[in-house]
Amino acid sequence: MIIPSADRLEERVGSKYALVILSAKRARQLKEGLPPLVRGSSGNPLTIALEEVAAGKVVALPPDVSEGALPPSAIGGETI
Repeated sequence: MIIPSADRLEERVGSKYALVILSAKRARQLKEGLPPLVRGSSGNPLTIALEEVAAGKVVALPPDVSEGALPPSAIGGETI
């Protein structure tokens, strides 16, 4: 069982999708050799990444238009 629970982490990040993407990207960074931001008892990069999210050391930023996300006007949506 992963501690902290995914439900608590989802509240911190905003959605389960964002939690999965954020923790996977951070786990990949840890596997590539970046140092962990929290001390944990596990050697598993994914568990460490989730502990970092729980501690508030890693946060999800909204996508930037320059990163390839289309603004609503480009896909026919109206800005309200």
